[in-house]
Amino acid sequence: MLGLDACELGAQLLELLRLALCARVLLADKEGGPTPLEEALDDAVPEYQAPGKKSALEIRQLDPEDESLTQYKRALLGTLPPVVDPSLPNVQVTRLTLISEQAPGPITMDLTGDLAALKSQAFILKEGVDYQVKVTFKVRDIVSGLKCVHHTFRRGLRVDRAVYMVGSYGPRAQEYEFVTPVEEAPRGALVRGPYVVRSLFTDDDKTAHLSWEWGLRVCQDWKG
Repeated sequence: MLGLDACELGAQLLELLRLALCARVLLADKEGGPTPLEEALDDAVPEYQAPGKKSALEIRQLDPEDESLTQYKRALLGTLPPVVDPSLPNVQVTRLTLISEQAPGPITMDLTGDLAALKSQAFILKEGVDYQVKVTFKVRDIVSGLKCVHHTFRRGLRVDRAVYMVGSYGPRAQEYEFVTPVEEAPRGALVRGPYVVRSLFTDDDKTAHLSWEWGLRVCQDWKG
């Protein structure tokens, strides 16, 4: 029979299986409502209750005499990654890449350097093209319910809010990649011009793993 710790373990392991959910949620602005950061940290699935938090090491140490459970944990969690600096963030977002078959090539944003400089840069998006956004990140310990939130502003007014459910991940040395569903860029004279995007990478615990601002410009062609 499994004890209480094993039951908690089951909740953690089931949470790690929740990797396939990819949904885009668009919410309208409300006057006098919560701030963008408060909205970003709202649970995307209100009825979901996150399990009690345990580290990958704690999970591996539960019920060591149960060989079948040990094999199950090994299959889900893999081997322990090399020891890393504990001062590093649990989730480190390294790159954001704009992908479009119509583009001359991928457009990559480095998120490990000076984030303040990204706001003054103009990342070009050609109007009317199909595109996806790829987020690359590292995980040092188990993280549940990652999501990426983008608030898009034009002339100081928010014109869009997008929430992408990224999923739950265990630790590993290699980077993870998450790619959003295909979307179509807006087209027409009214939508061309500069935008500011405020992005946030968060999780079920409402931890802000990374927040940054970056410039986007919708143009008639890729040259701007």
